[in-house]
Amino acid sequence: MTRISVLAMGGTIAMAPVATGGVAPAFDAESLMAAVPELAGGGVRITAKTLRSLPSPSIGFDDLRALHAAITAELAEGADGVVVTHGTDTLEESAFFLDATVDTPAPVVVTGAMRHPTAAGADGPANLLAAVRTAADPAARDLGVLVVLNDEVHAARHVVKAHTTSPAAFTSPGAGPLGLLVEGVPVLRSLAPVRPALPITANTPRIGLFTTSLGDDGEVLRLAVPALDGVVLAGAGGGHVSEAMVPVVAEAAARLPVVLTSRVGAGPVLSATYGYPGSEIDLLARGVHHGAALHPLKARLLLHLLVAGGAAPDQISAVFALYR
Repeated sequence: MTRISVLAMGGTIAMAPVATGGVAPAFDAESLMAAVPELAGGGVRITAKTLRSLPSPSIGFDDLRALHAAITAELAEGADGVVVTHGTDTLEESAFFLDATVDTPAPVVVTGAMRHPTAAGADGPANLLAAVRTAADPAARDLGVLVVLNDEVHAARHVVKAHTTSPAAFTSPGAGPLGLLVEGVPVLRSLAPVRPALPITANTPRIGLFTTSLGDDGEVLRLAVPALDGVVLAGAGGGHVSEAMVPVVAEAAARLPVVLTSRVGAGPVLSATYGYPGSEIDLLARGVHHGAALHPLKARLLLHLLVAGGAAPDQISAVFALYR
C-alpha cells in the first residue's frame, strides 16, 4: 500500500469557535482525518501527527525547521509522500521554504482551508482529501513541493494567496496551476523541479523586505540597514526605484546582500531594458542581486536561507538565477 504521512501545523482547517469570539486552533491531526471518511481505503494507508496547533501568522523559522525534520524523518521511515496541513495566511511562504530545503522526489503537499470546520461550506475536508490523493499519485513525484486547495494543484515556487476570503484564494500568477483534481483524481502536467536543497541552520539573520512606492526617497531603508543582514527590494514594474533612492540602495548593496524583485507579484525582474537612474540596469550594475521571477515574500525566504548558511555573493546570485 502507498503510505502517506499527514503532519498538522494548525490553521483555519483545524479551528473551532472560542468563547471570546471568532475561531482558534482546536483540532488535532487525528480529528482532521476522522472528518474525511473518504480517506479510508483506496490502497492508501495514512498516518497522522500533530506538530503544531498555531494560526499561521505565529509560525516562525523554529517551527519550519521542526517541520522539515519531521518530513525528512517520515520519508526515511518509509512514507511515500507527506501532506502538511497549515494556515493559509503564510502557507505560500512555508511551502516555498520546504521547496528550497527538502531534497526528495517524493511528493510533499501543503494544504489548508479558507473556511473553518464549523462554517457553512467548510472546504478543509475536500482540500485534505485532494492533497492526500495528490501525494499518493506517482505523477506528483519530482515536481517539488505542491500546494493543493480548491481542487487545484500549484507549484510552491509560483503560488500566492490572492484573496482574503475566497475558497479560490490561491493562484499562480504568470504560470497557472500544475493541474486539477477531476472526479477526485489528480490530472497533472510536468514541471522541471528547482531543488537547491539549501542547508537549514540555527542562524536567524534579519532580512528586511521593502516595497517601494511613489515618492519614496529610501530614508526608511537607510535607517534600517544597520540592523539588517540582507534586504529584498520590491521595486516598481520590472524592478525600478526612484532616482532619489539610488544612493541609498547602492550604499546598502555595498554593505550587505540586496535582492531586487518586483512589487507587481507576477513576471520576472528585467535585466537589460531600462537604463535610467533607478532602473534595473542601473541597480544591477551597483551590485544588487537579480531576484529572477520570485515573489518578494519568497525571495526573502530564499535570502534568509542563503545568508544563514553563509553563502558568498556569487552563490546568492547563482541560486536566485535558478528561478528565472
